[in-house]
Amino acid sequence: MKYTLLITTLLFLHCTPSESQKNVPVEQKEVPAQATVPKNQTYRVIHVFVALCDNVHQGIVKVPAAIGNGQDPANNLYWGCGYGTKTWFKKDKDWKLLETIKNPKPMVLERCVFRYKPDSVILVADAYDGAFIRNCTVDFLKSCSGNFMDMIVAGKDTIACGGNGDLLCYVGHNGLMDFKLEEKFAAADSLKREAVILACASKPYFKPILQQTGTQPLIWTTHLMAPEAYTLDAAVDGWIRKKSKADIRESVAQAYHQYQKCGIKGARNLFATD
Repeated sequence: MKYTLLITTLLFLHCTPSESQKNVPVEQKEVPAQATVPKNQTYRVIHVFVALCDNVHQGIVKVPAAIGNGQDPANNLYWGCGYGTKTWFKKDKDWKLLETIKNPKPMVLERCVFRYKPDSVILVADAYDGAFIRNCTVDFLKSCSGNFMDMIVAGKDTIACGGNGDLLCYVGHNGLMDFKLEEKFAAADSLKREAVILACASKPYFKPILQQTGTQPLIWTTHLMAPEAYTLDAAVDGWIRKKSKADIRESVAQAYHQYQKCGIKGARNLFATD
C-alpha cells in the first residue's frame, strides 16, 4: 500500500509512554458466563485480539489519519491495510474466510472467522475500537486466565473461543505503557494455553501479569516493533505445525527481517519465547 514505507518509520516511534489514556472513558461489561466447549468441537482455536491503531485515543506518535482512525477497521493499519490482520489472512492461501461479522459485541467493530485449510484449526480475529484498547487488553488477559470464556456462532458452527481457545494473541499498541490495570488475572483453571503478544516491548510490560494467568508465552517482544500480520502469521504457522519454540522464534524473526529490513540479528533479539 502507498503508506507502507512511511508507516515502517512511524511504528518504531509511536510506542512511547503517554498520559493520554487516563481520561478515556472505559465502557464496563460483564464477563461472559463460563461457556463450555461443544462436545463436537475437534479443532484447535486461535483467538486474536486486535486493538485498532488510534491517533486520538492511544499514546502513539501519529500515523497518517486515514490509517490511524480507530473507529474505521476497513482502512486501519492493524486490520484493513495490506499488512493488517484481516487483509493478510484473507489473502493467505492456507486460510479460508468463513464469515465476517460487523459489531458482534460492544467495542468490537468487526470479527473475522478463518479456517486453516490443511488442518483442523479455527482463527477468530476481533477488531476492537481503538478508543477501547484497555478493554481489549483486559479481555485478552482474562481469556489467558480462564476468566473470559466466550462462545460465538459462525455460519452453522458454534465455536468456543476466548479462554476456551488454545492460542491467544494480542496485536496492537502496548497500552500498558499508558495505563495500569487494576483487575486481577489469577488463573481460574488448569487449562494449558499459549500466548503471542505483538506489541512494543511486550515482555517487560506483560510478564508480571501473564505469570498470574498461568498461560505460557509463545512469542513476545523485547523492544519497539511493528505489530503487523506477517509476524503473527509466522508464529501461528509454527504453532499449527507444532514446531519447537526455538524454531518458531526463528521463523518469526526471519519474517520480520524480510519485511522490515532490520537485520536478522536485530530481529532475533527482538523476539523472545520464555
